[in-house]
Amino acid sequence: MGQLTPVTNHYVLNPLRINPSYAGSRGGLSIAAFYRQQWVGIDGAPQTMSLEVDAPVLSNKLGLGLFVVNDQIGVTKQTEVMTSYAFRISVGSGTLALGLGAGLVATNTAWSDLIVNDTGDDYMLVDSRVFVVPDFSFGTFYSVKNYFLSFSIPRLLGYSFDFDKNKYSLNVEPGNYNYVLNTGYMFPLGQKARFMPSALVSYSPGDKLLYDASAHFILYDRLWMGATYRSTGSVTALAQFAINNQFKVAYSYDFDFGKLGTYSNGSHEVMLRYEFRYKVDVVNPLIF
Repeated sequence: MGQLTPVTNHYVLNPLRINPSYAGSRGGLSIAAFYRQQWVGIDGAPQTMSLEVDAPVLSNKLGLGLFVVNDQIGVTKQTEVMTSYAFRISVGSGTLALGLGAGLVATNTAWSDLIVNDTGDDYMLVDSRVFVVPDFSFGTFYSVKNYFLSFSIPRLLGYSFDFDKNKYSLNVEPGNYNYVLNTGYMFPLGQKARFMPSALVSYSPGDKLLYDASAHFILYDRLWMGATYRSTGSVTALAQFAINNQFKVAYSYDFDFGKLGTYSNGSHEVMLRYEFRYKVDVVNPLIF
């Protein structure tokens, strides 16, 4: 279990999973469900399901969040349960939020499901037991009028598996942290439309810098659509439609331009969200 940023296209619409300081930013209780099928057509490709809940408390000065994520990659299943706590203060004409996340990660590998040549390998004869380890995250988020800037470390703890001892060992090294910077600006286009370019940069010391460059349009506060170019060699098309003030649905599709694209039919991700808004205007107009 490394310290890398979780893969998801909907961080633009729902950044809570990569930054706990967004908890409660929507001005009311929000419930969202996600499903992602990566690299369609490849056996054992990653699948992700998640449920996220967050809400503001104490007149929006605090935010609380919870998300449950189930990932499956090949014969390995991982379930993550994380809570988020955010504290917001006014700084100048904007708002600064500081957030912490804490939770547990459970991992299990079904070695017996593998087809191997060496049937005498003891590790392939039985499934591993379920390993449960703690994890933490940190994030900060600043917004003023039509601009936002966020920084986060989605995973503060790292683990490596020791086959000899049949357990995970804690491996906390700041040099292995994944640092994530996200920023964007909202440009009004008349009274019914807005345009928001944004960028996300992910950096781990000793690894190459990764980035996303995105451009999205928001029409009539109902339809959000745009695209993202990812430095790993893929392009994502994303759309969200607000059926009413409470219910929203979103879909994204990834196309990989690299060698992987010749073997897969892309990646799909869907999101459903319902908001029990306490007021009409959300805390941050940049949050959709």
